[in-house]
Amino acid sequence: MKIADRTYIISGGASGLGLATARDLHSRGAYVSLLDLNADSGASIATSLGSRAKFFETDVSSTDSIAAAIKGTFEWVESTGKPIGGVVAGAGVGLPGLIVDKKNEPLSIESIDFVLNINLRGTLDLIRQAVPYMTTAAPEGPDGERGVIIMIASSAAFDGQMGQVSYAASKGAVAALTLPLARDLSKYGIRAVTIAPALFDSNMTKMMSKKVKQSLENAMEFPKRAGQPEEFARTVRDSIENGMLNGTVIRLDGAMRMPARL
Repeated sequence: MKIADRTYIISGGASGLGLATARDLHSRGAYVSLLDLNADSGASIATSLGSRAKFFETDVSSTDSIAAAIKGTFEWVESTGKPIGGVVAGAGVGLPGLIVDKKNEPLSIESIDFVLNINLRGTLDLIRQAVPYMTTAAPEGPDGERGVIIMIASSAAFDGQMGQVSYAASKGAVAALTLPLARDLSKYGIRAVTIAPALFDSNMTKMMSKKVKQSLENAMEFPKRAGQPEEFARTVRDSIENGMLNGTVIRLDGAMRMPARL
């Protein structure tokens, strides 16, 4: 799949890994549709990128909000003539909490719903609404490819720590749906790839204390540091360009296996 002169929908595109991805693809000639809840940041980024970028204020936990962003994106595609090349479902949250606390109170269902609605439901909702526009695009290249869906899981999907029940459940589900999604979309020439990063510099890790971040870095084998957003963006780029990447989860983690507790 080519990057230049194709449109890529990126949720969570106004910060962190999503923003790094948007900038990387844009620098290679892509048109980027940025979906994010942060209207001020999103609008500013789109303006700085210029005419090949468009921002849509989007709450991925709301079906109507996603629908409006998808509709706006495809109206933009019709005006530019630059077909959809892929979707990067990058919006995500983390809200730690033990399944039962020291007072023997269970984890609130509201906190569980908050994480699942954004990380899992929001990912699936974005994909299901974007795919009908991708299946009707003209196939490209000798394989007749129409696009690629890229999702973001986490190393927590495989070795989540204490207090990560909701987060690990949401990311584990994303990892699990990768292969069936690829199988569903194979007849249309659309691939599905999931990237599972470990500790990366992002808005989520910025909220960690220095002690917590250092403990996680100590669990890295090599290199012993947090990943950089640009390194994540390079993996997205390769997932777009390498047609043999399909139905798989790529661990991007410096051989890190998280301990049970910090």
